[in-house]
Amino acid sequence: MLNVRSIWNGAISFGLVSIPIKVVNATESHSISFRQIHTEDGGRIRYRKFCELEDREVTQGEIGKGYEDADGSIIPITDEDLAELPIPTAKTIEIVAFVPEDRIDPLQMDAAYYLAASGAPAAKPYTLLREALKRSNKVAIAKFALRGRERLGMLRVVGDAIAMHGLLWPDEVRAPEGVAPDVDVTVRDKELDLADALMDTLGEVDLDDLHDEYREAVEEVIAAKAAGEAPPSAPEPAAGGKVLDLMAALESSVRAAKESRGEEPAEVRRLPERKAARAAPKQAAGKKSTATKKTAAKKTASAKKSTSKTAQGAKKTAAKSTAKSTAKKTTAKTAKTAKKTAARKRSA
Repeated sequence: MLNVRSIWNGAISFGLVSIPIKVVNATESHSISFRQIHTEDGGRIRYRKFCELEDREVTQGEIGKGYEDADGSIIPITDEDLAELPIPTAKTIEIVAFVPEDRIDPLQMDAAYYLAASGAPAAKPYTLLREALKRSNKVAIAKFALRGRERLGMLRVVGDAIAMHGLLWPDEVRAPEGVAPDVDVTVRDKELDLADALMDTLGEVDLDDLHDEYREAVEEVIAAKAAGEAPPSAPEPAAGGKVLDLMAALESSVRAAKESRGEEPAEVRRLPERKAARAAPKQAAGKKSTATKKTAAKKTASAKKSTSKTAQGAKKTAAKSTAKSTAKKTTAKTAKTAKKTAARKRSA
């Protein structure tokens, strides 16, 4: 914290207690910034500040503030003018009230700061305010002046430090008029149950595991082009479609969320009134049964044909066997008759 440059020095006014503090930024941006270049040759594009009266470039030290009046004339305003403003918040964070934290509308939240105790004498009153805030379970509402205007702030405890969130003034928050759907929609209890199940599944996440995938992708593109390689190609976007069945979409979302976390997908029962969806499996079962019967009939017919062929084959075999037997008997009788005739001729 000591290495972070303070952006404001002053004191917290807590009744008659004054706490010297330094204000430092509590957040930092990791977004990737780009420079403007001339696309033909890659040269940097720079902006220069010119005085329109003298038509020459001026340095930063020559630049001040001015307010443009309704008639177009400029009224110079110096830092000394702002430092001497007749308000108590010019160099003081003035606590005006203590309220429950849920009284603050998140829409009012602005930038966040840490308030660091400035010097050893500030340690005791700083700790007193911190512990008082802890024990009361409340936040302090304060007014302070920063960057040329008076602001509203909320002081709360973060670890062992006091943090301050800048707040928008109530009249700076727009009313949500014309934002909600202007048609009547009925949401069923079963749909709410599935939505609750999806919220429970998606809600179980460690915020520390979330990261800026867009920034990582941009860094990969920069690294590839710096190495003279082709940048990675974008994956094919998922096929979008119109959601016609809200219940089916919710059920699929719950299953997908559970599977992504390695959990067993919960069996979700369909709504009783969704008879049309259940009719399809029954119809399919009926078709399957009919198909089975047809298959059985075909097998039976095939068996009958096979049996008929076997019987016919057996009859033919038997007929052949009988014919052979008859031929043998006939041949034997003919031979006997011939022998008898020969014997008679010899006797004569």
